[in-house]
Amino acid sequence: MDLRELQLFLHLCNTLHFGKTSREHHLSPSSLTRVIKKLEENVGLPLFERDSRLVKLTPAGLLFREYAAEALQRWSDLQRELRQRSDRLVGTLSIFCSVTASYSFLHELLDQFRSSNPAVDIQLRTGDTALTIQRVLDDHEDVGIAALPDVLPDKLVFRTIRESRLVFIAPKAQSILREQLNGYIHSGLELPWEQIPLVLSETGLARGRVDDWFMDKGIRPQIYAQVAGNEAIVSMVSLGFGVGVVPELVVENSPMRARIDVLYVQPELAPISIGVCILKRKLSNPLIRAFWDMSGEHALASHTAASPHV
Repeated sequence: MDLRELQLFLHLCNTLHFGKTSREHHLSPSSLTRVIKKLEENVGLPLFERDSRLVKLTPAGLLFREYAAEALQRWSDLQRELRQRSDRLVGTLSIFCSVTASYSFLHELLDQFRSSNPAVDIQLRTGDTALTIQRVLDDHEDVGIAALPDVLPDKLVFRTIRESRLVFIAPKAQSILREQLNGYIHSGLELPWEQIPLVLSETGLARGRVDDWFMDKGIRPQIYAQVAGNEAIVSMVSLGFGVGVVPELVVENSPMRARIDVLYVQPELAPISIGVCILKRKLSNPLIRAFWDMSGEHALASHTAASPHV
């Protein structure tokens, strides 16, 4: 058995879903099944009980999970020791973030990191920022760029890179919705929220805050669509499907920026902190520690640039 097989096995232990594990590792379910069968042949016992509805670990599978985790940890420790004896950092750093983060502040941070550590391979995956914290907790990624949750899990460290307001956005182009909004935008009157279609995130910090905002006002909003990813919200709003809520950072970096307006609402939604999150235990890894330390320098530079009195 090799390290790749052990990684696949441990991932399947977490998901208990052949389809999810095969998608995450970019291989077919049949290929994953062959890997598990090979491990079971080597062990001599079934590692999983599975039928059309359920996958669960057998007693042998539970014991083998401990072995696999220990074997991969020992290999990681050996790599770290070898890197410490080397004059430069080598290895792979996996990062998960939203599309917006990938070409805004993360671009500059990665450029700086690669200049200092040219032998490090970067694996960058993009997706819905609401998934970031859990992906880091599940050890799918080394680093996540995420919004700071109201309660940060104890296993994580978080460093803020930038603050961003949460804003309501509306389509700028003429449409039935825009005509409906025009009568209120410049009047200072409260928008008739019960009559306005909304495009919101499925989950995440922003969704929680906008839900609380409407609840505090005693309003039952008309939700037209729930989507994954802030960029998708901006796109749907620009086409006139509804009013959305996204971080202002997303608006600033969106190619659809000229097609949307930011609405003035009271009270404003609480701003969010966007930054780097990492498992605490991974800070002992020199490669990950180097990225963490560099993010601190980047955060300080960003804060200084944004503060006119500094």
